[in-house]
Amino acid sequence: MKEKIWLSSPHMGGNELKYIHQAFDENWVAPLGPNVNGFEQDLQAFLGAEVKVSALSAGTAALHLALIECGVQAGDEVLCQTMTFSASANPIVYQGATPVFIDSEKSTWNLSPFFLEEAIKDRISKGKKPKAVIAVSLYGMPFQVEEVLSICQKYNIPLIEDAAEALGSTYKGKACGTFGKFGVLSFNGNKIITTSGGGALVCHSQEEKDKAVFLSTQARDEAPHYQHSHIGYNYRMSNITAGIGRGQMEVLPDRINARRKMHAFYTELFKDIRGIQLLTEPNEDYFSNHWLSVIHIDEQLVGFDREVLRLAFLEDNIETRPLWKPMHLQPVFSGTPYYGEQVAETLFNNGLCLPSGSNLTEADRQRIVKVFRKVLRKL
Repeated sequence: MKEKIWLSSPHMGGNELKYIHQAFDENWVAPLGPNVNGFEQDLQAFLGAEVKVSALSAGTAALHLALIECGVQAGDEVLCQTMTFSASANPIVYQGATPVFIDSEKSTWNLSPFFLEEAIKDRISKGKKPKAVIAVSLYGMPFQVEEVLSICQKYNIPLIEDAAEALGSTYKGKACGTFGKFGVLSFNGNKIITTSGGGALVCHSQEEKDKAVFLSTQARDEAPHYQHSHIGYNYRMSNITAGIGRGQMEVLPDRINARRKMHAFYTELFKDIRGIQLLTEPNEDYFSNHWLSVIHIDEQLVGFDREVLRLAFLEDNIETRPLWKPMHLQPVFSGTPYYGEQVAETLFNNGLCLPSGSNLTEADRQRIVKVFRKVLRKL
């Protein structure tokens, strides 16, 4: 069998072991230490905007803490983009709150500002003003930042920015993850840089960061004994994991360039094919890291559907994947409120994520081209 081409595999830079060995040599094998502090500082410097970063065990943990800091409690409602990974929505339920899902718009495939405002007005009319809004920069593509922020400010609802897939993406030159009241980053194994597992909460004040650190370390009060006045969580990133992150930060610009080159490769591959739409920036305000390059296939125009292409790649041991199944269509969220039409559903039914890793070779790209052209020849 041919060697597998992965959708998005980890890509080490080479210096990760230096920081890991340092942690072992200094016996900092704990959820605190120089690597944790250094990784947070590296992220703060990269993001700019005078943010404060708390390194955590996962992006999901960061989102959960963001909801807590926004005051979300049992019985509240939180508006959430429907086209996303389940980790964007699950923490809402952790808090005993109800997710209210919003459709996508067609230019960025992200949260629709129109249906966002429709949902806010309708929930308020029902006596349930939403406690927060979660907007996602899907596959690295920034959402319509100004429009979404304006609506949140109009109704005084905090915005939580899920930038788990968008480290290195910008809107009008400003880093994704810095626009909302809180931002969320992920360093899962398939992300643009990885700590094997991990995430971060982006805050705008030292007080917010301190609260996140307090809650993520079991909310232990200042006392010589173990005393707790709040429910806490075991969410802090370890010093070992943070060492991997420090090494990865050294190569982050290269990883962004490599992902964008993969997107350019697909742009060239599909440029003369009617019926295949590659997700790309709507205009110069948007800069995507193109964490994943994704396409929408119009079967009527191109002559084959998403599954034909997916299975052809699978036969050649090339990993591809359908787009995220919208949350309002997931069995676990059956019956939750939804505002929109069928934009997200159509994208899911006809969309495909393509191999996008920064470690793909020219030989890998030629295999991808060969499979795609084979599908075309069969028409």
